[in-house]
Amino acid sequence: MRKKELHILGAGGHAKVVVALAQALGIRIAGIYANDKGVPLLEDVPTLPLSRVPDLPSTHGVIAIGSNAARQRIAASFQQLTWARLIHPTAWISPDVKVGAGTVVMAGVIIQPGTQLGTHVIVNTSSSVDHDCKLNDFVHVAPGCHLAGNVSLADGVFAGISSAFIPGTQVGAWSVVGAGSVVTRSLAANTTSVGVPAKVIKDRPEGWHLE
Repeated sequence: MRKKELHILGAGGHAKVVVALAQALGIRIAGIYANDKGVPLLEDVPTLPLSRVPDLPSTHGVIAIGSNAARQRIAASFQQLTWARLIHPTAWISPDVKVGAGTVVMAGVIIQPGTQLGTHVIVNTSSSVDHDCKLNDFVHVAPGCHLAGNVSLADGVFAGISSAFIPGTQVGAWSVVGAGSVVTRSLAANTTSVGVPAKVIKDRPEGWHLE
């Protein structure tokens, strides 16, 4: 995406990085929106309430919020808006990689052949995703993560900073993998896992992410 104006939904720390990404791509930012305005991100672009986002096919937007559940809620509230795909110019992505609408790939990322990225995924700074991985909708791979080949992250998985996944492991929907953890076996849905190797420390009730 290089020619359209971009509407950024979110005004926190992650939004700062998305603003920098848009600027690196030469994209003009048409608006920044958040219920909590926080610190202004751009001097010439005021932060407006989310209710002011034009829900039109001609509106190109991205949800610049790190929380997977928040991105899911916000995405569901729009019916017509066109979700942009943003890929930093320093990222390398194999030409056959499928990238879903609303997905953001940050600086220094490497994504190898056969991988699929769902909608509203975040692949954060300097992470690597090897061949034939599948990252479903609303996944967030934090900075410095490393996914070996054939790893599968179901909807809403959060992979903490510098976590690692050995080949073929699967993580169930809406699970959290703690910072620096090493996933050596598949993990169930709605769990929090930490450590080397990663072990489940908390089970969460199904649907907790929607609260």
